[in-house]
Amino acid sequence: MERIVGTVARGLRCPIINRGDNIEDIVVESVLKASEVEGFTFNDKDIVSITESIVARAQGNYATIDHIAKDVSSKFGEETVGVIFPILSRNRFAICLRGIAKGVKKVVLMLSYPSDEVGNHLVDLDMLDEKGINPWTDVLTEEQFRGHFGYNKHAFTGIDYIDYYKSLVEEYGIECEVIFSNSPKTILDYTKHVLTCDIHTRFRTKKILKANGGISVYSLDDILAESMDGSGYNEDYGLLGSNKSTEDDVKLFPRNCQPVVDNIQHILKEKTGKDIEVMIYGDGAFKDPVGKIWELADPVVSPAYTPGLDGTPNEIKLKYLADNNFADLRGDDLKQAISQFITDKDDDLVGAMEAQGTTPRKLTDLIGSLSDLTSGSGDKGTPIVFIQGYFDNFTK
Repeated sequence: MERIVGTVARGLRCPIINRGDNIEDIVVESVLKASEVEGFTFNDKDIVSITESIVARAQGNYATIDHIAKDVSSKFGEETVGVIFPILSRNRFAICLRGIAKGVKKVVLMLSYPSDEVGNHLVDLDMLDEKGINPWTDVLTEEQFRGHFGYNKHAFTGIDYIDYYKSLVEEYGIECEVIFSNSPKTILDYTKHVLTCDIHTRFRTKKILKANGGISVYSLDDILAESMDGSGYNEDYGLLGSNKSTEDDVKLFPRNCQPVVDNIQHILKEKTGKDIEVMIYGDGAFKDPVGKIWELADPVVSPAYTPGLDGTPNEIKLKYLADNNFADLRGDDLKQAISQFITDKDDDLVGAMEAQGTTPRKLTDLIGSLSDLTSGSGDKGTPIVFIQGYFDNFTK
């Protein structure tokens, strides 16, 4: 009988992961148990997707605000530090800011507006228009910002992030001056010593700062890029991708992930006889159309994946074929013509009209987004996602 189901994503429950657990064995055992209980079988090109959180937990990749403070202090010494372009997040940045503040003498906190890098808004665009403010050219002090826009709480968290972030710095008796600008060069009027906290634009920001007189210029991936007094660390991403663990600790993005996915793939091959792809995922790369928040607060969607997940989709748009190439066909004739077209399609469809409207994104970004939405970020308890049929097409 012809298959009528395409891609299936299953969120799999597993034990609560703690430091020192063997994440590879736990993932394999969880997948095999799910197959036994739910009655599904394995195929080549199935995908096991694992949230970065449980990998980092098993690694014990944690750090305290004191570890952050020590690293920041070693880089900036007694200087006033510009902390620029942080995202507005209690989970992602608040603990990092506490550590930064504890390691310096004064902070000039420069926030982008009307929103941060991932879409958390301080003020509505319409209000900028009403006040005649141009966010690309106008630099505002805290007093000027409040005079124009008042006090606004985040729509989802109910937090006034200006007051909140300022209070975190002042908690340590550190002076905190807040300004608002979208130009990295603005901070150089206040200090030449800068910690830029943006994620996906950090390389450009650092380049601009260094080219315009910045003396000590670092980004979050430079902080805890090596261990401080036995702390966790991440040589590639530092504090980027970290999450709040406790009021004094952060869980860092997992490190040395490639051996993890490779070994899980190897064990699954031994257990099932199938070539199953494996990846570790963080935030999905998608945007909420209501809250305007772009989810990707991690430096990458996937820090490690097996080779079969490299590349981008190479797909044909079925409705384009039906409406154009084979508009005169119906029923089985149409189905056969489309199936044959897919079978004969080129290995590289870039620029082909038949591929317009497909999604030329990295496979790991697409699968990571699917996984993130499947597992959720709350209490579902399914940090492993098992995906089948993702690489099938109309002919399978």
